[in-house]
Amino acid sequence: MPQNSPDRAGGHPRPHDLPPPILIPAGLVVLVGPPASGKTSFVRALVEGRQVAVEAVVSSDEIRTELFGASAEPADSDAADAADARIFEERDRRIVARLADGLSAIAESTNLTPRARERLIGLARRFDAPVTVLRFAPDVTDLLQQYTERGRADLTAAEVRAYAAVMSRDAGVDRLRSEGAAAVHDVPGRGQAVTAVQAAARFVWG
Repeated sequence: MPQNSPDRAGGHPRPHDLPPPILIPAGLVVLVGPPASGKTSFVRALVEGRQVAVEAVVSSDEIRTELFGASAEPADSDAADAADARIFEERDRRIVARLADGLSAIAESTNLTPRARERLIGLARRFDAPVTVLRFAPDVTDLLQQYTERGRADLTAAEVRAYAAVMSRDAGVDRLRSEGAAAVHDVPGRGQAVTAVQAAARFVWG
């Protein structure tokens, strides 16, 4: 066999060696993962690849910036709670508007706790829309490396580790299914030598 044959070990995988694309039905898609786990890069790749409309992505961070500006910091805990309430009310409004029209909505926030997911799943049930969960669960070493590369000033390494611990404790596949997810898929990333663009290409959107 020629040395440059794609069938040789180390060559390009043959088409039948690639995993089949995963169909994501129209409905609510809940991203679950710690900060710096790759959620934003993934949805950016989806939008840039025209797999989903930009309006389909409902990001709590983007809503926060829209409402309060990029550098605004609440003066105290009461102000912070009030700001969070406004942000998530607006997020819910946008999700409901899309689900009511039979369109997909992608909830982009950490969604690490059962309480956070319960609120989202409740919205989907109002419209009998299926819930698909996409998990972003890099190991802690990869997660911290991504955090460092992105230069996030709003988090410490200790906080990133804490988020990862919550993910491990409260966002396992079985737990997510028991909460009402029709399907749960892990999104590959650095640990699998997969870029955001390559990960996005593994999903087909209904």
